Amino acid sequence: MKDITPKISIISPVYNAERYIVKCLDSILVQTFQDWELILVDDGSSDKSGVICDEYAAKDDRVVVIHQKNKGLSGARNAGI
Repeated sequence: MKDITPKISIISPVYNAERYIVKCLDSILVQTFQDWELILVDDGSSDKSGVICDEYAAKDDRVVVIHQKNKGLSGARNAGI
């Protein structure tokens, strides 16, 4: 039986990062190592960051998005874990 758990989990808190999130996500997606998952924690963004994260999740099964009310950086990291 093959283990389907990714070798690497990348947890990225996201808060009002609309200007930067596309560049960040694109840089992760072009990596040559493929056995990873990306957990994006939208920490109550008031811009389009959450929508952009959802668009990437729809395009790539390795991307998971968690939306939550703002809990700060440590709260977003803990949600990702």
